[in-house]
Amino acid sequence: MTPRRTSSTTIPTACLPCILLGLYLLPFLRSFPYFIVTAATPSCSLSKENCRELAALNLNLNISFSNTATAAQDFGHMHHDRPSAILYPSSAQDIVAIVKLAYFSPNNLTIAAKGAGHSIYGQAQALHGIVIEMSSLKGIEVGVHGFGEAAVPFVEASGGELWIDVVKEAMKKGMAPRSLTDYLYLSVGGTLSNAGVSGQAFRYGPQISNVLELEVVTGKGEIVICSEHQHADLFYSVLGGLGQFAIITKAKICLHHVPTKVKWVRAYYSDFSAFTKDQEMLISQENENSFDYIEGSVLDKGKDLNSWKMESHSIEDLNSNVTVESDAPVLYCLELTKAYFVHESNLIGKKLTSLLEPLHYLPSQISIIDASYLGFLDRVHDKERDLRKSGLWYAPHPWLNLFIPKSRIIEFDAWVFKQQLSGGINGPMLIYPLNRNKWDSRMSAVTPSEDIFYAVGLLGYASPRTAPTAKTLMDQNSKILYFCKTKSIDYKQYLPHYVNEDEWRIHFDRLWPRFRERKLRYDPKAILSPGQRIFSRSKTLS
Repeated sequence: MTPRRTSSTTIPTACLPCILLGLYLLPFLRSFPYFIVTAATPSCSLSKENCRELAALNLNLNISFSNTATAAQDFGHMHHDRPSAILYPSSAQDIVAIVKLAYFSPNNLTIAAKGAGHSIYGQAQALHGIVIEMSSLKGIEVGVHGFGEAAVPFVEASGGELWIDVVKEAMKKGMAPRSLTDYLYLSVGGTLSNAGVSGQAFRYGPQISNVLELEVVTGKGEIVICSEHQHADLFYSVLGGLGQFAIITKAKICLHHVPTKVKWVRAYYSDFSAFTKDQEMLISQENENSFDYIEGSVLDKGKDLNSWKMESHSIEDLNSNVTVESDAPVLYCLELTKAYFVHESNLIGKKLTSLLEPLHYLPSQISIIDASYLGFLDRVHDKERDLRKSGLWYAPHPWLNLFIPKSRIIEFDAWVFKQQLSGGINGPMLIYPLNRNKWDSRMSAVTPSEDIFYAVGLLGYASPRTAPTAKTLMDQNSKILYFCKTKSIDYKQYLPHYVNEDEWRIHFDRLWPRFRERKLRYDPKAILSPGQRIFSRSKTLS
């Protein structure tokens, strides 16, 4: 629970190590008007004199030193680095204050911005540092950027806002962000610090390719408004920058007008070559007469083909019960949507038939359902409810996300999906192509060098009672990464997890010098996002 702001200062009888409270920083800290602290579990005792000095500082920061274990949890449920304090900012100025405190601290204090807490390997944690709960920063506003024919509708959202709330606010105006993630209960700042990909990215690129402007706080404690026209290097650094250069406090995101309904298609394949050729053909059709969303997945034959389909949001079942007969070790599902307005209902069937005609899915093996536009976008939320009920939502999730070049995807399928994972992973296995020309090389996110590469998501859930265990899934991940390395596949981890700077250097490859230079420029003391394990504050950057 967020500590309630009061108008007076509370003097704790005990708190975390005195360094965090600024006892070494009194001259700097006296420049702030108020300071609010909640009672804490004893970590080191303060003398009465120290308490009086602390009370005299009067900083306007809402910090909690209790219940810090909540900031040592994330969706992965595998890493638990407990911070010393949690900041609940009411404005970007609060973040500036805490970053400057860390900047002038002689004690290697680090800071992590936490959004919805959906990191897998503790990337938004800060051991003995400060975690900023970005969810306390609120604000969503729809507007227009530019004038005349160059005008672009946008939504400006605080970095801690969830995409589901951004979508709902934009849809009040008949619009939505052009590129979204499959799961919408993620924070704006969180996905923009990575990339943000789903089945819309083939046309519009990842979410980071759809940002007009950012407000950020750098690792020096400076508020900067940046875009491609001002402070452009910082703008491109932050997008996909894994939180290394600045904390995103606001973002202006491109919108487009959207219909109210979608035809939601699932077509099934047993031949991987036909499956990938159809996907690659579809993502080359970028005009408005093509499909709006293109994703694929791998299904083990023992799984109910419809087990990942969401059944609510006024979906009308047209032909959804599919039973596929095939001797193939695994099956492939191509998932597509075509959006339309209600007044186009009489035409959409003919248009859909025309779009499906060139595809090579198994004869008669297709599911078509009708859904609201918002219902489709929010489809994964139903699965979340099921997982919460079963307890799997709180189990370890050693997920692995990769970008695999088009030229190696058949080889990858033959060894990974058909051999290693033919029995499934107790979760979705996603695979769909993306166009590299929709990614901006000036941004920090990295991809394979080929014009088309595949997003592969191995999203398994460990079970506390039955297979697979977390260790089993992690061992599988290690084998897959080893296979890619020994076969010299030019892969990239998406939502990457490495444990030292040498591994990160390999990940960024020729772009490593640029990434490191940007770190020196915007966060020279390596204060931000220590959970990514890229740079260490205890080591001097040079």
